[in-house]
Amino acid sequence: MVVLVSLYVLFSPNPGAGPLFPQSDKVVHAALFAALAGAGRWRFGPLRAVLVAALAYGALSEVVQWLALPHRSGDVLDVLADSVGALLGWLLVGGLLRRLIRV
Repeated sequence: MVVLVSLYVLFSPNPGAGPLFPQSDKVVHAALFAALAGAGRWRFGPLRAVLVAALAYGALSEVVQWLALPHRSGDVLDVLADSVGALLGWLLVGGLLRRLIRV
């Protein structure tokens, strides 16, 4: 489900509405990639490949937006937000899983 949401958020045309606040799109990117990496870790465990896949997806999505989608533009700061979100999601779910196992 998170992958489907990401496909819509990352590749659909911009709705045309202005941002809620300056740089709010970075918050959306970070939250989306936290959910992706967290869900991946929850499902597949602490494989670093899950984190690497989320990081690669973030970078690739911006390249696709830049090169192939006339209604979107790639942004290096979005890649940074994606990366921070993915790392946080991966780490947070890892800590949550450790706590659940101890209980």
